[in-house]
Amino acid sequence: MTSDQKLSRPQLALFDLDHTLLPLDSDYEWGEFTTRIGWTDAAEFGRRNAEFFAHYQAGTLNVHDYVRFATEAFCARSAAEAGAAHERFMREVIEPAIKPRALELLRSHQDAGHEVVIVTATNEFVTRPIAKALGVEHLIAVELQRDDKGWFTGEISGTPSMREGKVVRVEQWLKSRGLTLAEVESHFYSDSWNDVPLLERVEHAVATNPDARLRALAEQKGWRILELFGEAA
Repeated sequence: MTSDQKLSRPQLALFDLDHTLLPLDSDYEWGEFTTRIGWTDAAEFGRRNAEFFAHYQAGTLNVHDYVRFATEAFCARSAAEAGAAHERFMREVIEPAIKPRALELLRSHQDAGHEVVIVTATNEFVTRPIAKALGVEHLIAVELQRDDKGWFTGEISGTPSMREGKVVRVEQWLKSRGLTLAEVESHFYSDSWNDVPLLERVEHAVATNPDARLRALAEQKGWRILELFGEAA
């Protein structure tokens, strides 16, 4: 590839969501929210939710088991009831957590003409309204199967966008646009050790609010380290 071709490549800015653009885990908080509104038993759901969250942080999560658990409460309800609950979740939990510096970072890429994509291991029901609130059109999330009435079943459709699956899903997304990772100049912002497979594939890896293991790896590899949610954020 010539230097001119490199300069003219499309620019792709990929962002993890939880603890990267938001100072919380939206999937975990959605679970806690469903308990507060009486959809789940507080003690049992809280115990299992915390257990799954610990597995996620440790990189040992079985994503299929977790998605069945995490989606059970809204899958058992109508689309209208679930949608109304999510609107309340957005007002009470997500919107207060959207920070100016995260929005500024997104806008800086958008204003530069970069294609911005959120790539998250959280399911599409929880995250699609969040992406919209952040002003991001493109979302790669865990997609859910639907029943013959068009409502979610709780099973995963396709490759889950988690760990190595994020690489697969980003490559699929690019392929649908006639591109490959090699043909774009790519940036990826993430807080999590789980995202190392994709961080290692992009040209500009940014450890954003990184966990301890990712911070150590970023320092070793010379990746940029960005803190969005400090006292000055």
